[in-house]
Amino acid sequence: MSLVIIDTGCANLSSVAFAFERLGVQAKISANAETIHAAERVILPGVGSAPFAMKQIIDRGLLSVVKELNQPVLGICLGMQLLFNTLVEGAEKTEGFGVINGDVVPLDTKSLPSPHMGWNTLSPVKQDTIAKGLSDSDFAYFVHSYVVPIGDYTVMSCEYGSPFSAIVRQNNFWGCQFHPERSSATGSKILKNFLDVTV
Repeated sequence: MSLVIIDTGCANLSSVAFAFERLGVQAKISANAETIHAAERVILPGVGSAPFAMKQIIDRGLLSVVKELNQPVLGICLGMQLLFNTLVEGAEKTEGFGVINGDVVPLDTKSLPSPHMGWNTLSPVKQDTIAKGLSDSDFAYFVHSYVVPIGDYTVMSCEYGSPFSAIVRQNNFWGCQFHPERSSATGSKILKNFLDVTV
């Protein structure tokens, strides 16, 4: 299977590539539109701030490329958030890809420390191939301060002060708020499931 990790200029690409290597899939890292379009599966990784990430994506000519994809696409962490309409960070509002209808907002941690960093459990919301074999006893590794609220797109949720979307899906776009490449057996299962999804 051909799999491309989009070189967004704002992610730890090698750890994601290594996670797929362990599953027997050789990932290609690329920012080339033709290479991305030709892949059977596409990963959109991202860490850091939304304004910086979108600037990198626009500067690399990737905005329309991602929007046009018809094959399964998986956004990871900030990559997931960028799939939505808008991302609000402080006074700054960033336009995302808008391929999933919803917005990214600050996580209301109540009295808990921010950012949400470390292991937390996943709770099933609705059935989807990407969540096959997962239950509410499975842990994933999170590092984030912003979230997508629970919505029609939510496949699995998590709670840290407030509930939020942990896995989302709309059409051929999936997203994980956590880092599957750092989530041990749970993460490997999710990445393997992503290889099996159909659109």
